[in-house]
Amino acid sequence: MQHFFSSDFTLGILGGGQLGKMLLYETRKYDIKTYVLDPSNEAPSKIACNHFVQGDLLDFDTVYNFGKKVDLLTFEIEAVNVQALEKLEAEGKKVFPSASTLKKIQNKGKQKLFYQEKGIPTADFTYFESKEALTTALLNHKIELPFVWKCTEGGYDGNGVSIIKSTNDLDKLPNAECIAEKLIDFKNELGVIVVRNPSGEVKTYPVVEMEFHPEANQVEYVICPARISDTVTHKARAIAQKVSESFKHVGILAVEMFQTKDDEILVNEVAPRTHNSGHFTIEASYTNQFEQHLRSVLDLPLGNTDSKVAGVMVNLVGEEGHHGNVCYQNIEDIMSLPGVTPHIYGKKETRPFRKMGHVTIVNPDISEARKIAEKVKQTIKVISS
Repeated sequence: MQHFFSSDFTLGILGGGQLGKMLLYETRKYDIKTYVLDPSNEAPSKIACNHFVQGDLLDFDTVYNFGKKVDLLTFEIEAVNVQALEKLEAEGKKVFPSASTLKKIQNKGKQKLFYQEKGIPTADFTYFESKEALTTALLNHKIELPFVWKCTEGGYDGNGVSIIKSTNDLDKLPNAECIAEKLIDFKNELGVIVVRNPSGEVKTYPVVEMEFHPEANQVEYVICPARISDTVTHKARAIAQKVSESFKHVGILAVEMFQTKDDEILVNEVAPRTHNSGHFTIEASYTNQFEQHLRSVLDLPLGNTDSKVAGVMVNLVGEEGHHGNVCYQNIEDIMSLPGVTPHIYGKKETRPFRKMGHVTIVNPDISEARKIAEKVKQTIKVISS
């Protein structure tokens, strides 16, 4: 057995945002040495790792040289240089999830084609190499309005996704490779976190329900357990497991899905890393997603994914009209509510809709947790001081 704990073994993490910071809570718990690479000198992870390197995650040499210094490489963001990861793997370096998994997921067009090929249910879509090709197809009635436009690369937190209702809506789109996806009339957006280690042990977390902010297209509430039937629960977990087996990923895989009006499950997209939809696990689960990611990339036995208690997660995002030094207004008021735990990400500057933290509410009764979550949402404001 390799000695990971209190030793010279070094885990490298590409990306130093809040997901990295929360992963580092767990490396501290186990006394695992960590190196972090991030472009920002103010990265939230900087204070918690053993060694911090400032550098460009998309630059081949930067990523390659960083990878040479560590024993195992993982990431908390998909926008990293895959060619560097491939070279490191070819030289025998362990990279989890692998470069080939990342390649299939990084590009939304490739991701959707992969689902088609593997027989994974997903919304109908058409791939276009440019905006011109999309416009021509629309004029020739090859695709119908309305549809969901998705940029194949670089989208996050609702960026790179638009609902197109008229030809005028095309004007604001960038000229980029994209997909046009059928607009699904769904009754729920669901999520399942799957974890898999190199030995092939796989576990799924309970299904969560995601409520979205209508304008920002960002998750506002994550609710666990999802308020759905047992049949839909089993179907969602089984499909998530099939997605995991298809990608043969190692680590955490967040699978986002639609529950249609007829209770069919369609896979929307996946993220091969710890994820916003799994933050509730820190307070509500026997093994949180960050510890689980660590266990999986180190090929240790996976932990129990059951919930100890019902949980709701509320995202804390910057208020509109506020830029500058962050202030968490009324935070003491929410901390007096039962079962409330705030997580502050350590970003000093706020801007509209920027993810600045989250709050978890645990309660034996999910409907009570949801009510307290509403109160939290109305009370705390992320503003500039």
